[in-house]
Amino acid sequence: MTTPQDILRSDVIAMTSYPVADSTGLIKLDAMENPFSLPADLAKKLGEHLAGVALNRYPSPRPAQLIAKLKRAMKVPDACDVLLGNGSDELISMMSMACAKPGAKVVAPVPGFVMYQMSAKFAHLEFVGVPLNADFTFDADALIAAIEEHAPALVYLAYPNNPTGTLYDDADIERVIAAASRSLVVIDEAYQPFAEKTWLPRAADFDNVVVMRTVSKLGLAGIRLGYMAGLPAWIMQFDKVRPPYNINVLTQASADFLLDHLDVLDAQAAKLRAQRIALAREIAALPGMTVFPSAGNFLLVRVPDASLAYETLLTSRVLVKNVSKMHALLANCVRLTVGTADENAQMVAALKKLGPN
Repeated sequence: MTTPQDILRSDVIAMTSYPVADSTGLIKLDAMENPFSLPADLAKKLGEHLAGVALNRYPSPRPAQLIAKLKRAMKVPDACDVLLGNGSDELISMMSMACAKPGAKVVAPVPGFVMYQMSAKFAHLEFVGVPLNADFTFDADALIAAIEEHAPALVYLAYPNNPTGTLYDDADIERVIAAASRSLVVIDEAYQPFAEKTWLPRAADFDNVVVMRTVSKLGLAGIRLGYMAGLPAWIMQFDKVRPPYNINVLTQASADFLLDHLDVLDAQAAKLRAQRIALAREIAALPGMTVFPSAGNFLLVRVPDASLAYETLLTSRVLVKNVSKMHALLANCVRLTVGTADENAQMVAALKKLGPN
């Protein structure tokens, strides 16, 4: 009898799948989602728009009108092309696949977005993680040393970083770009709506930089649309490994419609930025808790006991992310998504049950 162990790669057998917790009946504050739904009138118009989609036809592989609208709406430099992905995850996978020469490596700060490392492993790229400083600030010198030693194919810089919320200094990023003359530097701006800072206008200023974004954190996680902007020489090559028809017709139609209503999503992001400030202030006032600066729609918090904090919150029907085992620097840390005012109040009330240190 043939088994998966007979056929599959041993490293795949040894891996665990990407964990997604069951959030049924819980206040879901574990995945950095926008908690606001679309206004009822806009949702109705979107439904009417989607009703006209031809579900019997394959989607356009490179929807020119949608890409042109996206470039205008997001102010992508004219000199850049855009590649669409089924979320940022697929774009990361495309780059890993395209760069998977024998001995090729990937360098990124850690702790960071887990898919940089996972996609590297899937493609047989060696992943080199460079630790952040103890306070989660960027150790640019260490990263540059790793780039000089390993000459990686890809260097990932999340701007801001997940799960720490760190927004790296622009001067440090410029130093990394200069040092990575034999690498492609991928600036991941998944949380740009909350950072309000961006490298996108400069995407055409360097011959070794692409900027990656997603509409997930803007409030459209369900449609799974990521995009990458860079010089045509890069985009053309990565497009060759893009699965055909990778962006389905409903996603294309939803994005096309909602790009005309960015003001609604921008207003929601502004509410979450204000909630982030208030939430950070409330949690920092609780005994034994350290709130780290965040430019995302989440807070990294060090608590006396991360497992106890997670279980206490779960008992109060609040689901957060226990990241304490992801990296040694994250010991006793939990990541809290910024929710609505009511959701945040319930989360704070649950944290107060932990009592004094």
